[in-house]
Amino acid sequence: MKKHKLLRKAAAFLFAAAVSISFYGETVYAEEQPYDTYNYDYRGNIVLTPAAYVPSGSVTGLSVGTTNFKEPQDLCVAPDGLVYVADTQNNRIVVLSEDMTQLVRIIDSFDRNGEADGFNQPYGVCVSESGYLYVADSMNKRVVILTPEGGFVNIIDNPRSEILEEGFDFIPIKVTVDYADRAYVISKNAFEGILVFESDGSFTGYFGTIDVKITLWEKFWRKIATKEERSKQQLYIPTEFTGMDVDSGGFIYATNIDSDGVQAVRRLNPQGKDVIQKGENENVGGDLRVYTYGKYSGPSEITDVVYRGKGIYSLLDRKRGRIFTYDKEGNLLYIFGGLGTQEGTFTTPVAIEVIGDQLIVLDAYYGAILKFGETEYGSLINEAVGLRYDGDETKAIEIWQKVLKLDENNELANSGIGKAYLTAGDNKTAMKYLELGMNRKYYSVAWKRYRNEILTENMNTIMTVILVLIAVMIVYRKFLKRLIKEKRAQKKGLKEGGLIR
Repeated sequence: MKKHKLLRKAAAFLFAAAVSISFYGETVYAEEQPYDTYNYDYRGNIVLTPAAYVPSGSVTGLSVGTTNFKEPQDLCVAPDGLVYVADTQNNRIVVLSEDMTQLVRIIDSFDRNGEADGFNQPYGVCVSESGYLYVADSMNKRVVILTPEGGFVNIIDNPRSEILEEGFDFIPIKVTVDYADRAYVISKNAFEGILVFESDGSFTGYFGTIDVKITLWEKFWRKIATKEERSKQQLYIPTEFTGMDVDSGGFIYATNIDSDGVQAVRRLNPQGKDVIQKGENENVGGDLRVYTYGKYSGPSEITDVVYRGKGIYSLLDRKRGRIFTYDKEGNLLYIFGGLGTQEGTFTTPVAIEVIGDQLIVLDAYYGAILKFGETEYGSLINEAVGLRYDGDETKAIEIWQKVLKLDENNELANSGIGKAYLTAGDNKTAMKYLELGMNRKYYSVAWKRYRNEILTENMNTIMTVILVLIAVMIVYRKFLKRLIKEKRAQKKGLKEGGLIR
């Protein structure tokens, strides 16, 4: 008996050890993943999922042949594939090859009007589509524009305008550039929004100010409160932006710390209006709250964003080290990452970028770039979302079906299939999958269309039945009236004859 028990235990152990995820034909075992991967169902409950991305290495200054990075704060992937790192405390920009195995160059100074000039704690870095390097040279209170090799081009500093407060202190910490070479700058303590500069460096105004909502109750108390009481109350000032990226259409994705955990990213059109879609759960803020160590901790603190194409973008949470990925419609695709000391976890994540099918995250404490490669699960989701974005719904069904084989309860996959059938006009099948995907919005659309479809297909029959019923009612009513008159006449005759008293 003991022998059989030991055999069963051994078999169970071997089975558990064999549970794995396919990663480009290799086997990635569960114990090799240093974090949980999950998503949320339509009720907001956490549901464990296969891993969409797994750690695939890291890069340090020493690994590429230079001194270690010291509290780096930003990184950027240029159009030509080179990787630029803002090595903040070393006062330099480090340029790496596309595969991040070789050092291309170090830019720690530049020639300006015949004199050497250098950086002082550069916090942000960006390379424009035209190839110019923009550096948020924070403690020098300027944005430096250079050629890719480090040649001086221009400087943006000391902006002046009537809309700026008197004594405004320009301390740029993040910078991005659109297709028209307009520079968007996040400056420390600039609560009015993102500062916008034209290609010639002239300041044009604020962009994308975050509106602060005050409840009627708070307004009431502020009116009746004394001056001393008001001074102790919360200041209702807008939130600072924390990170930015720009898509090919010139829309700016900008992140902020949202105390409500509902919206930590905005998609700003050229007029500065937020046009982001929030999905079925009306939430693009990462984790609302997570149960850890016997209590609920607060919402995510989103510190950066990267636009990945096909409407997909990823957010970096510095509070828990999570990476949240959404599609254009605001659907949460997958979550991975975490804090810790194991390979693939973070201590102080500050910036996120994408290189091909890899995501890379800069950790300021480790002074390292952590790489993450997509699994089969992540690749299929990315492909299916991309196909829907391109309008190829038919092929998307096939990919979503493969996702369901890896994660049979995936609401996103069921919803994706349902949307595809809805677009194809198969409303009945769409209803089936949208119900499985708990997508109330699109299920209502499919049901209305299916109802109209049934009515249209059976209109002749329905009209015939209605006409027959009307005819029957007319005949019945005439017959009934005649019958009532005859009975009344018969009753009257009997009464007159004395048979009824």
